[in-house]
Amino acid sequence: MLRRRFDPEDVLRVVEENHCESLVVIPVMLQRILNLDDSVLAGYSMPSLKVVASSGSALPGELALSWMNRFGENLYNIYGSTEVAWATIATPEDLRAAPSSAGKPPHNTIVRLFDDADQPVPMGGTGRIFVGNSLLFEGYTGGGSKSMINGLMSSGDVGRFDANGRLYVEGRDDEMIVSGGENVFPKEIEDCLVGHDAVVEAAAIGIDDPEFGARLRAFVSVSAEVTEDELKEHVKANLARFKVPKQIVVIPELPRNATGKVLKRELAAWEDPA
Repeated sequence: MLRRRFDPEDVLRVVEENHCESLVVIPVMLQRILNLDDSVLAGYSMPSLKVVASSGSALPGELALSWMNRFGENLYNIYGSTEVAWATIATPEDLRAAPSSAGKPPHNTIVRLFDDADQPVPMGGTGRIFVGNSLLFEGYTGGGSKSMINGLMSSGDVGRFDANGRLYVEGRDDEMIVSGGENVFPKEIEDCLVGHDAVVEAAAIGIDDPEFGARLRAFVSVSAEVTEDELKEHVKANLARFKVPKQIVVIPELPRNATGKVLKRELAAWEDPA
């Protein structure tokens, strides 16, 4: 069944009343559902639901665990892009073992990592993600295509594999922030902030800085009162000091497009009302 507009409780009701076995979502939808009052959530168990397919934007590990703790082992994190279709799928087992991973390549899909010189990246190293399958697109309508290496197409992201063959997507290859000579990918900071009990969602960007080249600014929406210093201490306790944002701004919600992607260009244009 399709709905023209998303309403979190309506999703639960439709799934339960129609005994739906599959639900396709973007991560922010899961967050909106889990933010419903406990008294509302307690009225829905959705026992028919076998697959909740999440895609479209990064799935925070804490959100994945919260969903499965509430509704069972039915969540699948599907990583890919418009150009390469799917690249990896994290099963419920993957998400339990490694909540922040994007899982493993499915049948008949190849994923490889390459450095800036188009050379393979060793295990554990970070590289540009290239994908091979039967679903690669043929090119943009205006001409051009994505980068190709040995028949594999760039997803536009960078990531790394762990020893178990699970992929970790660290961010867009054009989103890396160089601050004070250190390379920082926003996703690591965003995932860390979302791990704080008071934070609902987070986004990090780089702001031009004459001294450091760029400084980190993060935006969060929260479910409870929390100070900027408390959030900085949380990041400092979990990540390297140079990854602590210089500024953390609380806003009602992150700006998103129709597919749920955060509009970071709007955040870059944000001006402090003070």
